[in-house]
Amino acid sequence: MESSTARDIADVVIRVEGLSKDYTMGSEVVRALRGVDLTIRRNEYVAVMGPSGSGKSTFMNLIGCLDVPSGGQYWLNGQPVAGMTENALARIRNRELGFVFQSFNLLPRASALDNVALPLVYARVPKKVRHERAAAMLEKVGLGARKDHRPNELSGGQRQRVAIARALVTQPALLLADEPTGALDSRTGEEIMALFGELHAQGQTLMLVTHESDIAAYARRVLFLKDGVIERDELKRN
Repeated sequence: MESSTARDIADVVIRVEGLSKDYTMGSEVVRALRGVDLTIRRNEYVAVMGPSGSGKSTFMNLIGCLDVPSGGQYWLNGQPVAGMTENALARIRNRELGFVFQSFNLLPRASALDNVALPLVYARVPKKVRHERAAAMLEKVGLGARKDHRPNELSGGQRQRVAIARALVTQPALLLADEPTGALDSRTGEEIMALFGELHAQGQTLMLVTHESDIAAYARRVLFLKDGVIERDELKRN
């Protein structure tokens, strides 16, 4: 019989202890992140807020394995990430993490289907399988009929849906979204946030970075960063 401790460990997607990041600017050392401790469990929906210079972008980059910490420990799905080689980090990014950015970052000459399938190319998934999975993800985000369209034939909201489908196609442990509605009008932004809510209801673990309180309000838990530390950690009550 599985122990409660084993279940608790299996339920943790992100755990960081004493996570820090320093940057050297000339003769000055800037402490962007100062010993952050945090646990995020499976199917949590977390928003990260903070003013410019608070450390939220640095934190996102570290969690996304886009940068390496100066100190502390980071476990993703039980794997110790700090100290991994760049090749190992690239594999983690491809297999365990999905990314959604403000600017969509789609290949302009590729169809929606091929854009969504791209992470599976890097993972060396056979072409037939990756196209089937990409088509299923486009259906999931409501764009099944647009799979052959290029980005310039899609609206801003549709392009962001393609980006979300691409982030989901590898079935990541964590979906990371950095200002996902920043390039969208308010109505389209609400539609994208409703889609995130549906994904959360289906079991997806999400973390989004935003400076907008109305966007953060969609999350179930909100972290407030200031001067490189978590100043507040608020959990919504039903």
